[in-house]
Amino acid sequence: MAAKIIVLGSVNGKLELAFQKLATLQQKQNFSFALITGNLFDADQDDDTVSRLLSGGIAVPVSTYFTVGTIPLPDRVVERVEKGEDVCENLHFLGKRSITKTSDGVRIVTLGGALDKSTSGQSNEQHIPLHTAEDAKILRGANATDVLLTTCWPSGVWANSSTNLSSEDHASILSTNEIAELCATIRPRYHFSMSSTDFFYEREPFFHPPSSPDSDETPVTRFISLARFGNAAKAKAMYAFNIVPGEPSSSIPTGSTVSPFLSYSNPRKRPAPADGHFRRYADDHDHQGSGRRMRRRRDRSPPPGPDKCFFCLSNTDVDTHMICSIGEESYVTTAKGPLPSSNTYASSGLTFPGHQLIIPLPHEATLRAMGADANKTYQEMWRFKESMQAMIATKSDYKLGAVTFEISRQSGIHVHWQFIPVPSELIRKGLVEAGFKVEAENRQFPPFVEGALESAVDEGSDFFRLWIWSDDSDTGIQSKELIMRFDGSIRFDLQFGRRVVAKLLGLEDRLHWRDVVESIAEETQDVERFKEAFKPWDFTST
Repeated sequence: MAAKIIVLGSVNGKLELAFQKLATLQQKQNFSFALITGNLFDADQDDDTVSRLLSGGIAVPVSTYFTVGTIPLPDRVVERVEKGEDVCENLHFLGKRSITKTSDGVRIVTLGGALDKSTSGQSNEQHIPLHTAEDAKILRGANATDVLLTTCWPSGVWANSSTNLSSEDHASILSTNEIAELCATIRPRYHFSMSSTDFFYEREPFFHPPSSPDSDETPVTRFISLARFGNAAKAKAMYAFNIVPGEPSSSIPTGSTVSPFLSYSNPRKRPAPADGHFRRYADDHDHQGSGRRMRRRRDRSPPPGPDKCFFCLSNTDVDTHMICSIGEESYVTTAKGPLPSSNTYASSGLTFPGHQLIIPLPHEATLRAMGADANKTYQEMWRFKESMQAMIATKSDYKLGAVTFEISRQSGIHVHWQFIPVPSELIRKGLVEAGFKVEAENRQFPPFVEGALESAVDEGSDFFRLWIWSDDSDTGIQSKELIMRFDGSIRFDLQFGRRVVAKLLGLEDRLHWRDVVESIAEETQDVERFKEAFKPWDFTST
């Protein structure tokens, strides 16, 4: 189903005029949502306007998304978005560096701010109007997207175009090679950047090389830069279009040119390793494990938003060297402080731990909370699980199977699955199933039942879900899904899954992930070995 979108150029603090205009258009056009390019606020934004916006005195007529441009956000707005809250009803901050999927299924990749050439690594704040080269590099792992929203233009986008820029307009443009490479890599269907002066620019559509030699798809990008809203020159400051989310290009529009970024084109390029060390991919579900987190829960403060969530790619603390594969709906990482070590299964042909996390891109506590997207997200996560199961079995000559488990709680932060290889012999003898059931009885947890919840969109309770899988070359595949439902009266052990598997494998000395955290060099080596082994099964690279 097509989404109808309207995009506004920099509003520069003219909030009432912009949203009044949007309300008039919304009555006639019924847009799915709106996007703001560049600056929503002015450098000297008056406090009264901010107060009325935050209190609902200025109505935002349709879901509207914005990022940071070249001007810092007002302090009171920063306070609100840092809590993971919307600015007001219908006004959503995308973050400076983010990957977002709207309720209509439209995928938006965002990189706000100007390039900070003096800072290496990742930027530390989501609302400061500066980004780094590493920020742009991280987003290259986003694969394809429907909309790319950046403050800076991609350098050379005007090359081979019949749409001329005046020397004055050209001089006013902020453009970088980093944005050009980002556009070349993720090949957005629409790319919007801000104009710092009063001119509108729309380049002819340009087409990218196919993603692979066997692909018939030729991705096409439309690049547009809107003038400032309410500009004196009356240059075009609004742009509306329809888009079917994720729909591949069926033909190249008449008048298109070849991509001006061919020198950057490297389809499927993955994020490069980054420096820094963090706890993001530890297998502590729900971000538990720190005194600060526990105090936060007792104080009933709001849960962290995507910019503070350890499982969201918009978190500025992301360690890209832990990421193994990124799909359309989810991605795979290696767990920090993995339960098996790189030597645990060496005799079975595995030179890496194999303890992975499968993480959905949407920031939701449960799959069910994703609504219409739940089934699609579940299917891709399931595909990752099946691909890793097949890889583990093949690489170990069928000596290894795997367990995958999920803790789904409405009070959680960001749902994910943990995947851990285990000897097939333990599975075939029923010891894995028995180990989980006995531990549940010992802790007086509810009993396990066999079932198939799939995306669990109809499941109202909290639950622990376990998949047990092995492929014996003689007897074939054995698999089972077990579910333990529980409610608020149960104080569920967030380390339950890891605790059981540690006992089964005789790895109790590795039970606590903080005790077995590796160096960045060791983690990078584990990831590279996993990616090399997983390559034939990695459906995101085809």
